[in-house]
Amino acid sequence: MPDTLTITDNRTDKKYEIPIEHDTIRALDLRQIKVKDDDFGLMAYDPAFMNTASVKSRITYIDGDRGILRYRGYPIEQLAEHSTSFMEVAYLLLKGELPTHAQREEWRNTIRHHTFVHENVKKLMEGFRYDAHPMGMFISTIAALSTFYPEAKNIFDAGVRQRQINRLIAKVPTIAAFSYRHSKGMPYVYPDNALTYAGNFLNMMFQMGGAKYDPHPALEHALTVLFILHADHEQNCSANAMRGVGSSYVDPYSACAAAAAALWGPLHGGANEAVLRMLDEIDDKKNIPGFIKEVKDGKGRLMGFGHRVYKNYDPRAKVIKKLAYEVFEVTGKNPKLDIALELERIALEDEYFVKRKLYPNVDFYSGLIYQAMGFPMDFFPVLFAIPRTVGWLAQWEEHILDSEQKIARPRQIYLGHQERQWVPIDKRK
Repeated sequence: MPDTLTITDNRTDKKYEIPIEHDTIRALDLRQIKVKDDDFGLMAYDPAFMNTASVKSRITYIDGDRGILRYRGYPIEQLAEHSTSFMEVAYLLLKGELPTHAQREEWRNTIRHHTFVHENVKKLMEGFRYDAHPMGMFISTIAALSTFYPEAKNIFDAGVRQRQINRLIAKVPTIAAFSYRHSKGMPYVYPDNALTYAGNFLNMMFQMGGAKYDPHPALEHALTVLFILHADHEQNCSANAMRGVGSSYVDPYSACAAAAAALWGPLHGGANEAVLRMLDEIDDKKNIPGFIKEVKDGKGRLMGFGHRVYKNYDPRAKVIKKLAYEVFEVTGKNPKLDIALELERIALEDEYFVKRKLYPNVDFYSGLIYQAMGFPMDFFPVLFAIPRTVGWLAQWEEHILDSEQKIARPRQIYLGHQERQWVPIDKRK
């Protein structure tokens, strides 16, 4: 017997059999449930998509109750530990399989071929105010790329589509680094394709005076791991924006700019900055008990704890906590670490937080690492956007090739006035 859900409408005493597939019912199947034949039919109301699946995906799997995150079936812990290159994980997310040695080298060389940006792009970025926010520059420049590659609108040409994917993955570190250098009033540094993806980015960020820049192996490794951890995270706000905007069949640069704009919000890519500001506010370990009391009294928020999806310890947070010590051995310990560790210890033992399943998430320690490596706080969302571009593109391509998808257009429950008649202005009250 096929899996079905029997619904009895108590308004009419009618029964309906709704098919169940993958533990899901189709929302359109509810439309048959009506009081009168000319009714629109039943809809599901789900603000913020708390319990609505809008896509079928094979890219990223999350089990928040068990603290599981997998890319194409591979646990994030294994990828973070064993992958020596972000390019390897990017290939996995986009192609579905880990590359062979030959495939990885060909993929690296392809990306290296596209790392430079047109000189007009550089001039465009030079036109921003000296104090322009790096993320605002990043979003605007990504959107502008669509004017440099008009062929990008041919999204159903596989060859054209792949070229845009290659270009975006290759150019986002360059654009990101240029935005940083602009904010510091420093000359832009061109890509060095002899370096790794992470190493090249560090070179464009921190090279001084034209001298050869050799990124510290531990810091290069740390950035690679952070890129891997942030590459995708299922149907989050920015991925949903990428898919939603992309569903109009716009070019990937425009869709990617929309996704980056979504990422900029403090509830998404700005969360690790909020953690650092919280630690600055606490200032000293002796102030933690008072801060915890304020949180319990509803007078503050414990940033970096809890997650919309995870009701267990975020698996990425475990990796990052270990990574933090490796970075601090090179940079010196971030003075905020002691506050963070004590805050975590108290929160994990406090019934208030345990009962609410509030565990550290990826943002709790990542900001400490970024700050120790010399990245300013306003640059954190840009650091997030570089690797997440890969996830956005994987989600976008899957979406536009899904025959079940149409242009995104959620329904609404209209609660406003019914038809009203025009009143001349001198008779209005």
